[in-house]
Parts: sequence; C-alpha cells; structure tokens
Amino acid sequence: MRKLIASVVVVTVLILCYGSQVRSDASNHRYKSGDPVPLFANKVGPFHNPSETYRYFDLPFCSPAHVTEKKEALGEVLNGDRLVSAPYKLEFLGDKDSDVVCKKKLSKEEVVQFRNAVTKDYYFQMYYDDLPIWGFIGKVDKEGKTDPSDYKYYLYKHIHFDIAYNKDRVIEINVRTDPHSLVDLTEEKEVEVEFMYSVKWKETTIPFEKRMDKYSSSSALPHHLEIHWFSIINSCVTVLLLTGFLATILMRVLKNDFVKYAHDEESADDQEETGWKYIHGDVFRFPKYKSLFAASLGSGTQLFTLTIFIFILALVGVFYPYNRGALFTALVVIYALTSGIAGYTATCFYCQLEGTNWVRNLLLTGCLFCGPLFFTFCFLNTVAIVYSATAALPFGTIMVIVLIWTLVTSPLLVLGGIAGKNSKAEFQAPCRTTKYPREIPPLPWYRASLPQMAMAGFLPFSAIYIELYYIFASVWGHRIYTIYSILFIVFIILLIVTAFITVALTYFQLAAEDHEWWWRSFLCGGSTGLFIYGYCLYYYYARSDMSGFMQTSFFFGYMACICYGFFLMLGAVGFRASLLFVRHIYRSIKCE
Repeated sequence: MRKLIASVVVVTVLILCYGSQVRSDASNHRYKSGDPVPLFANKVGPFHNPSETYRYFDLPFCSPAHVTEKKEALGEVLNGDRLVSAPYKLEFLGDKDSDVVCKKKLSKEEVVQFRNAVTKDYYFQMYYDDLPIWGFIGKVDKEGKTDPSDYKYYLYKHIHFDIAYNKDRVIEINVRTDPHSLVDLTEEKEVEVEFMYSVKWKETTIPFEKRMDKYSSSSALPHHLEIHWFSIINSCVTVLLLTGFLATILMRVLKNDFVKYAHDEESADDQEETGWKYIHGDVFRFPKYKSLFAASLGSGTQLFTLTIFIFILALVGVFYPYNRGALFTALVVIYALTSGIAGYTATCFYCQLEGTNWVRNLLLTGCLFCGPLFFTFCFLNTVAIVYSATAALPFGTIMVIVLIWTLVTSPLLVLGGIAGKNSKAEFQAPCRTTKYPREIPPLPWYRASLPQMAMAGFLPFSAIYIELYYIFASVWGHRIYTIYSILFIVFIILLIVTAFITVALTYFQLAAEDHEWWWRSFLCGGSTGLFIYGYCLYYYYARSDMSGFMQTSFFFGYMACICYGFFLMLGAVGFRASLLFVRHIYRSIKCE
C-alpha cells in the first residue's frame, strides 16, 4: 500500500515538472522585430453552450493555403481544443492597417451558415503566443424591432488586434471588431466579402512573468472575494452549529447512556436491556451484498485520494489559467495510478467481511465507477460525432485511454487486490455477534432510508452551495476559477459536516434498535451527491442559457457521473466516520 501511494506521489511530482516545463517553454518565447509569432485558431461555437464547439474552419472563413494542425497533448484533446494555423499574420512589432486577408464570394448556403451562427451568438477562440483571445463573429440588430422577422444579421469583417509587448516578449493581446465594417446577412443571397485585419503594437511595463495575472484577477476581485468568504463563514457556522449539537446533545446523551448501562449492570443482571446496548449482538453483523458494499467503499476511497491529489496540484499552481488540458491530463493519470488503492481497500475489507469470491469483488470494484462513466462517454461521444463537434474524441485518443486503462489501471487494481487479500486483517468488533439477528421494531416513516438521506444531504449541501455556483460557472461557462485555497477549505468543511451528520444519524438509528446501519451510513454520507445533481437542474433552468440536445445531454450526462463520484466518495467518508463511532461506543460498555 505504501508503495502504491509512493508511486502516485512520484507521478504527481512528474506532472508538476510538466507544468513547470510548460511555463519554462513559454518563457523562451523571445522575438525580434519582424519575427513571426505563432497564432492558432482554436474553435467556434455558441457562447451559451460551452460543450458545443466546432473547428474554426467549419465556418467559411478565409482559409490559408496549407492548414497546419498543432500537435496537442491528451488533456488538450479531451478539452475539445483543435488548434490550426490562423489566416492572420501578426509579426512581432509589425503594425498593420486594414490589411486584406482575402476576398471571398459567399454562396447562399454559406450566408445561411454564417447567419445561423450569428443568431446563436457564436464566438471564436484563438491563441497568440499561448495567450487566449476571443471575439464574436457577428451581431443581431434588434433595436426598435419587436418582430423577429425584422431583425438584421451582420457579420464582422474587420478585426483589430491590440498587442502589448515588453522588450522582446509578447505580454498581452486584445481583439475588437469594427462595428462599422459589417456584412449584411439578412437576405439569403450571394455576398461579396473582403475580410480585413489591423494590428497595433504598444509598449508596456508589465513583466512577462505576470502576463497571465489578468486572466485570474477576475475571480479575485474584491466583491467576488467577499462572496467567497461569506460562503466560508456560512459553512463554518454550519460546522460550529453541528459540532455544538454533537458536543452538547449527543455526548451528553451518550454519557447518560454509559452511566445508565453501568448502573443496570450493577443492580440487576437480568434486567431487560433497551436502546443501542440492546442490539450489541447485532450491530456488527455484516451487511447484505457485502461484495457491492466493499466495492463501493474501495471506489469511494480511490476518488477521495484522487480529489486530494488534484487539490495538491491546484494549490501549488499547476492549473494556472489556460494551461490547456492540464486538469484533464492530471485526472486521467492520477485516476489510473490510484486504482491500486481501490483494489486494496475493497478486497481487504471484503475479506474482513468473510467474503470468499475476492476476484469477482475486484472486477466489481474496477467497473463500479468506470462502467457508468464508459457508457455515458460512449453515448455522448456518439452525439458529438453526429454534431461534428470538437468534443468528439479522435480514435487515436480513445485508444490511448484504453491502453492506459489496460496497461496501468487494471494491473494496479489487481496488484492492490492481491495485497488486500494477503493482508490477513481481521474485522475489529468489540462485541460478539449472535447467531440469529434480532427483529427490528416498527419505526416511524421519518426513520426510513429516504427521509434520513434527505436530512443527511441537506446540511453538507447547504455548506457548499454558494461555492457551487462559481464552480459551475467555470466548468459550464466562461468564468475563470483560480481561488483553489478557498475551494479546499470548503471541501474540508464538506467532509467534516458529512462525517458529523452521518455519525449523529447513525446514533439515532442504533438508539431506535435498528442495527442495519452499514448501508444506511454509506447512503446518508453520499446523499449530498443527489443534492448536487438537484442543483444541476436549478442551474440549468434558472442560472444558465444553455440549450440544444447536445449541450443538455453533455451537461446532465457528465454531471451525473460527477455526482455519482461524489456519492461514492462522501459515502465512504460517512461510513468510515460511523464505523469509528460505533466501535468507540461499544468498546465503552460491557458486552456479553
């Protein structure tokens, strides 16, 4: 197990080195006057549908004679980036005024294609010396018009590039379109278009090392920070209230229970037992579907480890703005390397539960999270192929992921499983389990699994819901999220609240003489994932302008996988906390 964790640490360091190498490569971009500076066109797509992006030259723009595709890393391809050489020539320190890119006669079909793109608020994205730039391709004139049939549709044909430099380095680039240089696309007829561009260079004192700061500064503006800190204060108040509840109520009740049980033992040995002590012979009875339970625990532990490593990389600055694909690369690599942790945890716990078919348990562990993710990916990738979107992964990339799963994930999973089977650990139960289970007394409706899950998931969700908006706006929008330290604090608060509320509900379940707490504690801990998915519905319909089948299927499909991951991870946290609590209280009494 230590070797597995050590290997993950080593590869994490390699990823860090990769991130620093990207930066060092960028720092080598020094130019002389007149030197060509690389400009790549990336993609176009509806502004409100971040997943629905297409190749830049899918629209009939001026295309260079030889379109050169930039070689991209795994994470960039997963991110939907498809960089190709742009038709604009922006030499270092070379000002240009209304240079013609090309003269083109748009056919009726091309006019309709551009008009549909303008209607959907299409934007374009490019990279100049690794600096991202955006702009809209046109506009819809709705001023003074109430009938949509009277709207005017215009295409921008003149782009202005304003570039700042410091000595021999490119520091900043902005793009603006000329509002007076338009092409009318309202009528469906052939149109002559002369695409032009202008370039203006200006000197700046901003050092090269800080040229990316402007992209992260938006998320660190004072009013944004106030909201983030309000979120943390709100979460901390939730934690304090919950901790206070446990400290004053639960611990006092436990103390009274301990005194009462000790007095009962001294006064009358044959006195009938009540409460959680009454079920001491059943509380450590192994749960039903023990293979599925152990697999869920193993997968949740792996996802928890993955999240911790991702936070480590984020806090040391690997995921700086527009380090294209770094997050996706880290997710794929670290998930593959942590599969041994899932195998070890699941098989070790399964053997502790006196399971015999550990091979089947290992297969179930490997498929529990990857299986739903794989089927979701197959469906969504098919949708992207039908739409000809850049989200459709090339066959080569799919084969790389399959090879990673085959050559790294699966062997490590098996090695972890073998190590778990050979660990020979026994389940530590303070009380002996009776041969026959006691009958659970009738319980009111609010003590059933679903109401308990609703109560368990609400408090952790309330501690994170403010921060959720910024994360959603970053993942499913165009905001930039860089305040990883605050996000890490919120994550720690989420873990604490999840553990505390699950422990409290487990105690009340045992006090009601319901000894089937194993699955209940896992389900209650993971129920926050269901609340997050409920928030997805609210965000989609109330806080975003996403539309269309592709964007809708991508949003709800991949968010279902993410929320399922949260369910497994927080379920494992909730069960571990409850197991520690149950062992503690039953060690404190005399069990016969």
